[in-house]
Amino acid sequence: MARNKPIPRSQRLIFNRGEKISRNSPGAKDDVKNVSVGIMDMDSSILYYFNEVIKPEVTENKEKVKVPCIYASPERWVAISKQGYLRDKKQQIITPLIVFKRTSMERNDNIPVDKLDANKPNLFYGFNKKYSQQSRYDKFSVQKGLIPNKEYYNVTMPDYVTLTYEFTIWTSYIEQMNAIVEKINYSDGAYWGEPGKMRFRTRIESFTDASEITDQERLIKTTFTVNLYGYILPETYDSKTTTQKYLTPKKVIVRENVDIEIADTGESKILNNANVVGEKEVFSISVSNPLTFQAGTGVTLSNDGIAFDGSTELTQEISIGQDVATTADTQFATQTLTNSLQIGTSSTKYTSTGISGSIGITGSLETSGDMTILGSATILGKLTANELHTTFTSASIIFASGSTKFGDTIDDTHEFTGSVDATGSFSLNEYSVNEISNDTTLGDSSATALVTENAVKSYVDSEVGDVQSYLRKQFVKISSSITGSATASFSAITASAPTGYTATSENDFIFFINGQYMEHDAITIQQAGSLFLLKVDTSGIGYSLESDDEILSIGKFNS
Repeated sequence: MARNKPIPRSQRLIFNRGEKISRNSPGAKDDVKNVSVGIMDMDSSILYYFNEVIKPEVTENKEKVKVPCIYASPERWVAISKQGYLRDKKQQIITPLIVFKRTSMERNDNIPVDKLDANKPNLFYGFNKKYSQQSRYDKFSVQKGLIPNKEYYNVTMPDYVTLTYEFTIWTSYIEQMNAIVEKINYSDGAYWGEPGKMRFRTRIESFTDASEITDQERLIKTTFTVNLYGYILPETYDSKTTTQKYLTPKKVIVRENVDIEIADTGESKILNNANVVGEKEVFSISVSNPLTFQAGTGVTLSNDGIAFDGSTELTQEISIGQDVATTADTQFATQTLTNSLQIGTSSTKYTSTGISGSIGITGSLETSGDMTILGSATILGKLTANELHTTFTSASIIFASGSTKFGDTIDDTHEFTGSVDATGSFSLNEYSVNEISNDTTLGDSSATALVTENAVKSYVDSEVGDVQSYLRKQFVKISSSITGSATASFSAITASAPTGYTATSENDFIFFINGQYMEHDAITIQQAGSLFLLKVDTSGIGYSLESDDEILSIGKFNS
């Protein structure tokens, strides 16, 4: 079916009025600064950290002397490189001194960021400002259900870079150099920067001793390199700010109020959130010496120690901790009896020396000492023991042939603690197993061998590795040229399907022309050396290819 071909992206007119309006327009009252980080910010963080955090200092003539740290200008750095030191206006060598200079900057590929289009970034990090002068949080808003709008700010993702700084330290004595190097080395891996501003992680490379001693001068010198992992975000780019503001719409929630009537029971009335006792006729007699109840041992009073003079009603509840009725289960910690304990009409008596008569126990019996049974012991349930010493060899059934049988039904469970050493085959439900194999190739194809975890993992990894690699391949390519009216060329190579899988075809790719999907029934693909060719059936798709068309392909390319 023929259709109109979309206009190439390069010929489209893109205009966004929101990008042409400044956040600092009159009446905006926007006090949020545009987020920006530059190279100067990273240089300043290095200088601030040395002067305000590390604070290198040496001892001269029993006094603490602060070691200055300066950023070397190009002219000063050239002089240092030629002479090996820095002199003042009187041509005297300046010591102690720390000089540094930024020597290189490169992209940090350890933190990949794909902005899709560097001239128009489409990845943002958003943060919101909950309350402001225009979005207040007050009692009126809470009572009326007015949800204030929020201010959102989208900040473009920065470019992550690694900056390299070369440092040189000069002192007059080795002790001074050691003190400075120790302080600097202790700061390795920290985040350097000024509080309230951007801070950057650093890494200090090895220190190199470059001391120089001549007949005229003695100079202790150390060099080292600092790698700063920073990020760059310009304040404006392409006439647009990298920080954009958005406002959410305000919401007003309306709820219904329900009136509830409270019935008057006659005993109390509820008026103005206060309980007023209904009118009653009360007659009472008060005494000058009130009666006071005190709780004793094992007795609890609900109003312990409260005096009762008869003027007001007082209810006392007396409790003894547990129920002592004839039908209750009573429990005591310790009971001491003079002679013996006899329960009911039973002839069994419990004395300090033992139990006379018969006793029946329902439940478990636990003893911490030895138990001696002079008569016979009949156990109707299961006997469990850590050690069992008997007059017979085993509790199993040993047949005349030498075979041993454990249990009598198929649902019996037999547990072994420790190792089991077996010679011969192993039979499970009449199926025999004669070995445990560690063959990682599974080449024997044995029907009587169990394989180990290592053998299974190695075999699966070797079989699945190529398949996973092929299935995960999904790359995007853009046509490099248009030949004629029906062929587009890509600088790419298709991925080969693993053994046993269907060969790679046009069904493994998706094509777009100027942003519009291209039907598969009108296209074919061909690999010609290092070129991937897309051939279009112009009569079937309804249009011809042109030199300024942009064709994008997504599919199984090698890279």
